[in-house]
Amino acid sequence: MKLFVSEGNPHCLKVLAAVEVSGVQCDVQYVNHEERVVPFLSRPALPALLLPSGLHLFSSNAICRYLFEVSGKDSSELCNQWLEWEATDLQPALLQALHLAVVQGKGSEVSKVLQGPLNYLEQSLSKGNTPYLTGEAVSVADVVLWAALYPVLSDASLALGERASIKAWFDRGAVMHSCQSAAQKVLQGKGLQGMKSYMQRQPAPSSSQCRDSQPCNGNPAESEESERAVSAEEMETAALTWNKGLNTCSMATSRQHPILPQEGKRNILLTSALPYVNNVPHLGNIIGCVLSTDVFSRYGRLRGWNMLFVCGTDEYGTATENKAREEGLTPQQICDKYHVIHSDIYKWFQIDFDFFGRTTTEKHTEIAQNIFWRNHKHGYLVEDTVEQLRCEKCQRFLADRFVEGICPHCSYPEARGDQCDKCGKLINAVELGEPQCKVCKETPSIRSSKHLFLDLPKLEGQLEQWLDKSTSTGDWTANAKQITRSWLRDGLKPRSITRDLRWGTPVPHPDFKEKVFYVWFDAPIGYLSITANYTDQWEKWWKNPQQVELYNFMAKDNVPFHSVMFPCSLLGAQDNYTLVNHLIATEYLNYEDTKFSKSRGVGVFGDMAKDTGIPSDVWRFYLLYVRPEGQDSAFSWADMALKNNSELLNNLGNFINRAGMFVTKFFEGCVPAMELQQEDKRLLALVGWELQQYIQLLDKVKIRDSLRRILNISRHGNQYIQLNEPWKKIKGGDTERQRAGTVTGVSVNIACLLSVMLLPYMPTVSQTIRDQFNAPQSCVDTMLQGTGTFVCSLSAGHRIGTVSPLFQKLEVDQIEALKKTFGGQQTAQSAGSPPPAAGPAAAAEVVAGIGADPEKAKQLTQAVAEQGEKVRELKAQKAQKAAITAEVAKLLDLKKQLALAEGKGSDPAPQKGKKK
Repeated sequence: MKLFVSEGNPHCLKVLAAVEVSGVQCDVQYVNHEERVVPFLSRPALPALLLPSGLHLFSSNAICRYLFEVSGKDSSELCNQWLEWEATDLQPALLQALHLAVVQGKGSEVSKVLQGPLNYLEQSLSKGNTPYLTGEAVSVADVVLWAALYPVLSDASLALGERASIKAWFDRGAVMHSCQSAAQKVLQGKGLQGMKSYMQRQPAPSSSQCRDSQPCNGNPAESEESERAVSAEEMETAALTWNKGLNTCSMATSRQHPILPQEGKRNILLTSALPYVNNVPHLGNIIGCVLSTDVFSRYGRLRGWNMLFVCGTDEYGTATENKAREEGLTPQQICDKYHVIHSDIYKWFQIDFDFFGRTTTEKHTEIAQNIFWRNHKHGYLVEDTVEQLRCEKCQRFLADRFVEGICPHCSYPEARGDQCDKCGKLINAVELGEPQCKVCKETPSIRSSKHLFLDLPKLEGQLEQWLDKSTSTGDWTANAKQITRSWLRDGLKPRSITRDLRWGTPVPHPDFKEKVFYVWFDAPIGYLSITANYTDQWEKWWKNPQQVELYNFMAKDNVPFHSVMFPCSLLGAQDNYTLVNHLIATEYLNYEDTKFSKSRGVGVFGDMAKDTGIPSDVWRFYLLYVRPEGQDSAFSWADMALKNNSELLNNLGNFINRAGMFVTKFFEGCVPAMELQQEDKRLLALVGWELQQYIQLLDKVKIRDSLRRILNISRHGNQYIQLNEPWKKIKGGDTERQRAGTVTGVSVNIACLLSVMLLPYMPTVSQTIRDQFNAPQSCVDTMLQGTGTFVCSLSAGHRIGTVSPLFQKLEVDQIEALKKTFGGQQTAQSAGSPPPAAGPAAAAEVVAGIGADPEKAKQLTQAVAEQGEKVRELKAQKAQKAAITAEVAKLLDLKKQLALAEGKGSDPAPQKGKKK
């Protein structure tokens, strides 16, 4: 990468500080203020970053954000809000202040100009109770704001007043060598006077540029880029592209199965974390895994990549045995039942798998056992003895959830095999007093059990070597990198790959023939076995790292299994397996202000969404709009209604519908002739730029941010229509009628582009738009090629079809009824059954259980089991103690509810764990 900067330019101070703090290697070149380094801009634009792809970034904040992302530090939503505030509120005031101080010599007036922004920053810092703007660590927002304010805050002569929180925050940056080094390079130790040459070349800012400082809740890209200047060169380039027309040779868009890697193509293997079969997936599960993968899969096909998307249900383990016992079925029957439920849910959400399989297959057993034997052959398995409780009556070793006894710490009589609900302390099952098997109530005995362990320390060197390459060359989300690093920090330890269970893949070793593989070892092998059930040529995908790129999609809790343990299993097998190149992990999606809970009826689960009457495309849109990319986010009914009514109905749908209706009403259903003026070319350039950003972001799997670009384009289109008023011009003379025709023709072509960009996100809406406009298939094949190609796809004379509204308003009473239905006040639904119909009548039927409630107790028992499993997984992952404590607290609360439902009251009351 090559970074162009100039001395004395305050914007260059930001990017140089970002280079230093991020540690990204850049070739920094100093040029004069007037040098044009971005070829298609008619004016100088510094700083500018030349990317390896040949593209340029020339917004200082965009450059800073890019540098941090390259170094593995993605921007959080709060960070992005600060960057937006800096660009839209602080910068106008700063430029005026610098012009007053440097050019006019009126330093005494600077304090008044900066009072509003500085007061807002002071107030935010004082309320935050963290050393930096977004938390405990330096973010790109800190670097950008620190560098922006450095010229004025470091000059005592400006007398800006005492602001203790700003001073403390600024001083923390000042002691950082990287920030001081950047300031020295740009200002040459001359302070404000170091910027004189640059400032004298800038136009005098008007006072109207300074806006009142308001907290920002929108998208920074929308605000910062909506006012971007468009050069004459950009406009002419956009017009030339527009006139190229559609590709004459259509790409093959229909898939021929089996899909196999192809020579000379980009071959991408996509996996979504396998959903556990005994749980009905909620909205958080859907956005974290299958929906995100589906968007990228559809996008990749539009780009002409050769994609294979596989997924399936993870069906082995203790939880399946438990569920089978609850429902009076065999484990296989439970798997068969819930596999269908999962499959139906994903079909309704339009998840377009190439193959959706399962792990209870002969192929799975064959491949898992082969990987086991290869690790055994190469010396990566070790034996160890573990003491466990065994129930002789049930003829089984007892998993933690199947044993209760007296707590060795507080003597609570119903402590479980992993922790005590009363005192909250962690325990080993063998430490329990008077232990009982929860199934038959008999007293188990302590027995030693031999187990096999994967020797992770022996594989650690190979793993780190592979990780260094994969994380530096692939697209790994910041949380995936951080979680993986935390596992490696203290060194890996051997991890058991066997369990004393009946329901699982059998261990083929004669000394361990009564054991099965532990689910962490077994489940990821499901990706391979599911592919093998799809095609007998599966090894062309899974043993072909030279030709195949592997993308894994998941929520963050699954990261260690995919970045450490599964790769170690495959490295130990020494069989040229394809390892993950790009690991895409989301944070968590919450429900309103709480967690999803099937047992308590809280939240929308996949089997319920279709009964709300809201189309699956709208569900997809909203989940992708709030996708938890940088931090946890929340599903909110009120926000969903707001986004549907404002973004879909009033913005996107309004623009597309108006464009089509103008063709129908004013031009008899045929696209009119278009004579482009400068204003039209400017719009083409803006739309083309948004298309390029959309592609750059989706190439990097920035799914949420890319969606905003679609909405930006329709906003540009609405403004264009409003400004030109074709409904008025059509009533005028020939010139005005011609103008109305051009505006209508350009608008309907933008709508056609939007239909293509929407395809990964809202496939049904995308097809509906193209059907209404009779759009040729070649528009799908053309628009997303290269860096983005916005061409005229509906030329003059093209006849469109019948145009109708795409979206419906979500009314307040409808949303309130749905919120009550899914708020946990209703009787929880059983898996696969529909929720009550939304509406006042349904809300009136809400009941609250009083006293003993056997049905509720059954549901809470399942919730307790699920939460307990989560606690055990955190312990197994060696998560931070605070995280474990928080989940244990939730478990205690669920158990308290269970006690009430069983008519036991709240005694004994669990003690709240202290927060560390």
